[in-house]
Amino acid sequence: MISTDQTLENLTLTINQEIHVHAPLDTTFAALLEQLGPGNETPDGKSLDMKIEPWPGGRWYRDLGGNNGHFWANVQAIKRPTLLEFAGPLFASFPLVSNVQYRLSEVEGGTLIAFKHTALGFVSDEHRAGMNKGWALMHEGVRRYAEGGK
Repeated sequence: MISTDQTLENLTLTINQEIHVHAPLDTTFAALLEQLGPGNETPDGKSLDMKIEPWPGGRWYRDLGGNNGHFWANVQAIKRPTLLEFAGPLFASFPLVSNVQYRLSEVEGGTLIAFKHTALGFVSDEHRAGMNKGWALMHEGVRRYAEGGK
């Protein structure tokens, strides 16, 4: 039996990740936009057909063609090359409000990306685990792309 009890713990989500990239700040920011947008793929290499309009209020969405797709979020803030922030439901198929922040800073040997995803709404334990894994895979793609690979 699935419990429908809603507690503060299962109505809030916070994911923090740090990604160390051996590339300059500008290169890393460009790689982030590429990976979240047209370079975004499933683990088996299939394109997700993602688009980012990289300006305040711009959309982040999955374009399935023929005016079909999935809205993920709006660009809340962008300050090249140190900040990219989104607000929206993201990929949830249930009521959820999310904020995603990427803060980039120069560190010895390259760039540090501080990632934070906070959300309000019910998220099952299974979906939480998948979100952590999904973000980690996406961030690994950013790192690889910025460091000269794909």
